[in-house]
Parts: sequence; C-alpha cells; structure tokens
Amino acid sequence: MNTQNLALVTGANGHLGNNLVRLLLKKGIPVRASVRNISNKAPFEGLDCEVVQADMTDKKSMVRALQGVHTFYAVGAVFKLWAKNPKEEIYDVNVQGTRYMIEAAAEAGVKKIVYVSSIAALNYIKTPITEDNGYNPDRRDMYYNSKNDGEKLAFELAKKLNIELVAVLPSAMIGSTAFEPLSTSYNIIDLIMKGKVPVETNININWIDVKDVAEGCYLAAEKGRDGERYILANEKSMSLKDTTIIAKELFPGLKIKLPMSVPKAVLFLVAALMESVSKLSGKAPVLTVKDIAMFSGLKQDFDISKARRELGFNPKAPRQVVEEAMLYLAKLQKK
Repeated sequence: MNTQNLALVTGANGHLGNNLVRLLLKKGIPVRASVRNISNKAPFEGLDCEVVQADMTDKKSMVRALQGVHTFYAVGAVFKLWAKNPKEEIYDVNVQGTRYMIEAAAEAGVKKIVYVSSIAALNYIKTPITEDNGYNPDRRDMYYNSKNDGEKLAFELAKKLNIELVAVLPSAMIGSTAFEPLSTSYNIIDLIMKGKVPVETNININWIDVKDVAEGCYLAAEKGRDGERYILANEKSMSLKDTTIIAKELFPGLKIKLPMSVPKAVLFLVAALMESVSKLSGKAPVLTVKDIAMFSGLKQDFDISKARRELGFNPKAPRQVVEEAMLYLAKLQKK
C-alpha cells in the first residue's frame, strides 16, 4: 500500500464513516479505518484497507492510529439526542474526544484534518442560515451543545497546534445504502413507513444523501480553506407530513395514514408520557418535550452557496434522497 497520502477515517464502521472509506478507496487513496470494536469486520469485507482499533476518548490509541497519516477525517462521535445521563454519555465524550483527536493528530504529524461537525452547530435565529452566522445559542440539548463546543474547540486547538483544519456540517444523512445499526435518521424514515408517526409535530428535517456528504468530506480535504466551515445539506427541509406523503405514493399497499394536526399542548403531553416510559425502559423515546420545544416549527433551510462555490458540492434533491432511502429500507424488511 502506498501510504504517501494515507487517510485515517474514524468511526469507519458507521453510516458516514463506511461510505467515506469506500469513496476514498475508489479514488485511489490509501485508507486506514479506525473502529472502537475491531472484532466487527463485516463493514470492511472486500475492502483493501487497514483496520485498526482506536477510541476518541483514548488519546494514546489515537496517536498510534494517526502515525504516518496525511489527512485525518474525524468522523467518529456520539450521535444521539437522548440518554439517561446526556452530559456524561454525549457531551463529555464528544468534547473530550475532540480534544484528544486534535492533540493526537498534532503529535503524529498529520497535515490536514476534516472535522465532521453538524448543522446542530449553526445559528438558526438569523436567516438565511449560513456558516457565517456563528454558533447555535440554544443550549437546551447536550448533543447540540457538544457539536457547538466541540467544533469551536477543534478550531482553537488546530490554530494553537499549527495544523490545518476544515469543518463540515452535515444534516440528516440517509440514502440508498446503510450499514447497521441504522442511524437515527433512518429510524425516522422507518417509523414513517410503518405508520408510527400519527400526529403532525411540525418538525422539519433536512434530508441529505450520505454519499453526497462523503463526497463533501473529500472535497473539503481537497479544496476546503483552512479554518473554514462548510454546510453539507440541501437548501430546503421537508416536514414529516410531506415525507409521509412520499411514503404513501411509493407504497400505496401499506395504507399509511397522514399524521393528524393536534394542538401543541397535546404534543407536549404525549412527549412527556414517552419520556416517562423511557426512564423506566432505558430505551430512547420517539419524541421528547425538548424535541417539541426546540424543533417544532423550526425550518432547517440553508444557504449552501459557499460549499457549492468553493468545494463543488452538488447534492441530490431531497425527494430523490427520501425515495431511495425508503426503497432501501423496504428491501431490508423483505429479507
């Protein structure tokens, strides 16, 4: 293996990570894939890449994994909006992990980092929503807090340690291929297809093809400017109702019902009941009070002209992305 342009991808058995590994290999770039559990080899079958064990919360393992690496794609992170102990399970892992990853990259002599942040780290108060609006001032969600504080820390450390860093901010990633366990975004599509979204929450989601995000990560490494952030999303978001309409059109035999409109007070009550059950079961609720408070009525529409202009980012339209994801899930369910 020619390691001159060796790339390390963390979280390489995850949804974005595995698609990124495959894309880089197709482009002839040698890849080292890092995972927390090295015994899970299924996502790498048939792939000509080195697989190593590393954990973002273990700095020594990151330093080892980054030896000889030119470009570091920092993909791995905790992605969940609910946990029994959200600060410990989500915030602390993502922020401390960011510190360790950037410091380890500097110690190992890495030339460039593509840091995968999130649209959670954008300021939704100002419109149009662009990279230049700053960070999200809403501090009610620990995942959102971790992405805002983690990205700021990444830029600060990279500047201090004299290492080039570009941040990419993807939205809800789905598409025609996934690697289990399915991501939270796929779980939403699955619930819609099974008719388990009975009420209209007025939550809008910005759907993006995971392969487009993988391409955007690669383009950020090739063309992205040091210290800059790039939104990897579509311009327009889609309501859960409109997403359900697509499912009804694709699968008329399923007789999926459109979600009913209910007063917001009812949504809060339903969410509170779901959270009470989750505290006993330990399983994430479908809906939380925080989800309604933060996201109901919030438009996730973005100005992606910077990524289009500087990177050449050109994502599939949201409807096509949703259709392909639904057809993929339907095939999975037939197996």
